Amino acid sequence: MIFKWKRKASDLTTGVSELEEAVAARDGDRTERAFTAVMNDVQSASDPERVLAGPRLAALLPAFPSNGPRPMLAMAAGYCVEHGADPVACAEPILDGVHQDLLDALEFARRWTATAAVGAAATDELPEPDGKVIDDALLARLGGDAFEATRLALAWCAVEEWQPSALAVLCRSAEVRRRHASVLLPACRALMALGRHDLKCLAYALAVLDDEPLVVLHRPTGTGFEVRIGGIGDNFQLHTLLAHVLIGGGHIPGTKPSAESVRLATDPEPAKGPTQAVATGAFELLAPNGDRIWNEGLPDDIPVIEDRRLLVLDDPLYQRSWNADRFFPHLPGTAELARVLTAGETQTWFARTKPDSAVRQPG
Repeated sequence: MIFKWKRKASDLTTGVSELEEAVAARDGDRTERAFTAVMNDVQSASDPERVLAGPRLAALLPAFPSNGPRPMLAMAAGYCVEHGADPVACAEPILDGVHQDLLDALEFARRWTATAAVGAAATDELPEPDGKVIDDALLARLGGDAFEATRLALAWCAVEEWQPSALAVLCRSAEVRRRHASVLLPACRALMALGRHDLKCLAYALAVLDDEPLVVLHRPTGTGFEVRIGGIGDNFQLHTLLAHVLIGGGHIPGTKPSAESVRLATDPEPAKGPTQAVATGAFELLAPNGDRIWNEGLPDDIPVIEDRRLLVLDDPLYQRSWNADRFFPHLPGTAELARVLTAGETQTWFARTKPDSAVRQPG
């Protein structure tokens, strides 16, 4: 669970109606009071109330000003999703807000860098997103009008606050990921590359592959397989599931993963908390050119060769193990053997790989 609040008596449905009316009336004071009441009520409401309230709260996001508490409203909607509200119905307003703040934060960085020489207090380094950047010198640094400069600065400071609500909808719906990930992921990665924001969880959720065909070559046996994967949060989880499908299925030799590590990777019900279960590595994961595919990375890191992601498995260079808990507790992974490749198909795919098993270190 991402959000944790104490419970008390609530009437969330009435509170949401009051907030909707206040927003429609453009009454700032009434909206502020209703917003505060809703933020309190959502903590103690029943799950049936939250199911109904989630889409209504999300639908209010576009009506809130960019300099208002939109991430907090999104957080309330995300909390409702965690308690049963429809993630598809809530996703678009939440993820549109995420996208806009990502773009605004990137524009803030562009202007800050371009005008670093302006003003005595300006520096060449991008500031930490801690709110201190919103000061009297902001307009001189960014240019434009004061409202726009403040909006961009607020996005720079608040973009991480969207992450919990975004994860709530992304981790509960493949449809949400299909609709939104391709637009959001480049902006998320571009902002992460600037080194001032921790958006790893958002980037990983946006990069999740669903219903993705994967060609897997096992170099020691010279065999090949087509595996269809989905909902896998990182390559630790992928590693376990490939060992389950290929070793556990009797297609290649090795020690199959424990039943508990497989359950933790695939069970639709998330674990109640961190476990002590251990998964043991069965392979070296390699790109076609011999570069290592890191367990800490993503299935999305596997290169695409002629419309198929191509992964080579080799004997492990050393024994390794890791905690078997999955990266996203609410996102069960799947890996299914679609078919065993023929000898001719396998040979054709091997011809597209580095012809020996040596591991090339990136860089």
